Amino acid sequence: MATTLLALAELIHATIHNRGADDVNIGAIGLDSSTIATEAAVFAAVPGTRVHGATYAGRDNAAHAVAILTDSEGAQLLRDAGEQRPVLEVADLRAVLGVASSSIYGDPSKDFVLIGVTGTSGKTTTSYLLEKGLMAAGHKVGLIGTTGTRIDGEAVATKLTTPEAPTLQALFSRMREHGVSHVVMEVSSHALSLGRVAGAHFDVAAFTNLSQDHLDFHPTMEEYFDAKALFFRADSPLAAARQVVCIDDSWGHRMAEVAGNGQTVSTHGEDADYRASHVNVAESGAQTFTITSPSGESVNVDLALPGAFNVANATLAYAAAARAAEPGPVKFDGAAFARGMSEVAVPGRMERIDVGQDFLAVVDYAHKPAAVAAVLDTLRTQIDGRLGVVIGAGGDRDATKRGPMGQLSAQRADLVIITDDNPRSEDPATIRQAVTAGAHQGAKEADHEVDVREIGDRAEAIRTLVEWAQPGDGIVVAGKGHEVGQLVAGVTHHFDDREQVREALSFALNNRDNPMHTSTDEG
Repeated sequence: MATTLLALAELIHATIHNRGADDVNIGAIGLDSSTIATEAAVFAAVPGTRVHGATYAGRDNAAHAVAILTDSEGAQLLRDAGEQRPVLEVADLRAVLGVASSSIYGDPSKDFVLIGVTGTSGKTTTSYLLEKGLMAAGHKVGLIGTTGTRIDGEAVATKLTTPEAPTLQALFSRMREHGVSHVVMEVSSHALSLGRVAGAHFDVAAFTNLSQDHLDFHPTMEEYFDAKALFFRADSPLAAARQVVCIDDSWGHRMAEVAGNGQTVSTHGEDADYRASHVNVAESGAQTFTITSPSGESVNVDLALPGAFNVANATLAYAAAARAAEPGPVKFDGAAFARGMSEVAVPGRMERIDVGQDFLAVVDYAHKPAAVAAVLDTLRTQIDGRLGVVIGAGGDRDATKRGPMGQLSAQRADLVIITDDNPRSEDPATIRQAVTAGAHQGAKEADHEVDVREIGDRAEAIRTLVEWAQPGDGIVVAGKGHEVGQLVAGVTHHFDDREQVREALSFALNNRDNPMHTSTDEG
């Protein structure tokens, strides 16, 4: 389903330099000079933060591309370098990259139902619930998100929550080739702002919630909201055909007002199109509840995932799937969808680690203030004893959330251990200092005594948390969840919170069972 160079230039209103006598077939496009397909491919040379992509046009696989798509700066760099291949020049490459990529791959998202999930927290879990529910209802499903990509249950490696437009459209094309009927994807604010999802035809957009995050990219919460609203506003070129908005927070109410063709979801008893009610929570954290749809029909849901926020995620997933069936000849099978949701477990999201210990141990991806608070609030309802948390903050990201993360942790937990997350290029001690300052403030505000400690080594922090725990307590290691690496000074070291917690728990149990056994580790 390739296009041609001339057709592509006409579509994106590009000026062609070095145009040859014959037209050229285009079958692929890519941004990475090392991985771009070499057969009938266009190299998209985008401006970078340090170096313009046009400087890589003659390197690696990009040297074999049949044409180059770039902006005016890139075109000048290519002229200076003596480039002889066709060059398509546009004023704003990011603005056309999605449409160009979609065209090159034959507009694949028109051939399946595409559901996008956006919001600050809950995107991954809601996507998993949609995937399992739709599969249980008899559909072949593709999934794109934070923890990777799957096609009909089989993993495909990707790097970003929402891949760059060329990668995304190539994935769509691959999914179409595999005969998927539905694709569920997480849609980040970066993807909306940077045009990564331009050229994709969304049938449904679902909004989870909004809280502080990404203020390094969006200067204010209003701008963060406006980026999300691109997915819902009727006059936006990125708007989905139909929308579903959770109105459990004030931002949800605002998004519902923005949505051009939206329905609402509530788990707090508000008047909404889809409502969750009769919530019962077991000692394990598993939940049962009822979802009522606009028609008045109800379905009972058994959910293994703990937390009130997961009731909201499941209700939103149900509503999005129901809306995806509109209009269509096949009625939405709500009962089958609910059965599928009952099987969902999400890596690194409220993931219990159990090696036989007599207290609750959880690993969670929470790395923003509201998410940390929600996780701790949920765990508090599941234990009779004390609550402890290991928390940190990432470097080169929104620095304003560091203090609030520590503050909210100390307001809720009995032990708060501040440690390193992914420092990236920043000084880890400086990051810890900001989180620790917030924790001390939260400890002053708490209605209970709080032990605040700072342990930079994340493995040592986890061991200390596990050693502190007693029967009936609950502990959570927050921030990295499913991640298996820790990025420090540009180097990624293997680190998996789940592995570390499991090792610490096993050691603690072995030590308890064998009093004569001692560790040579003084950490």
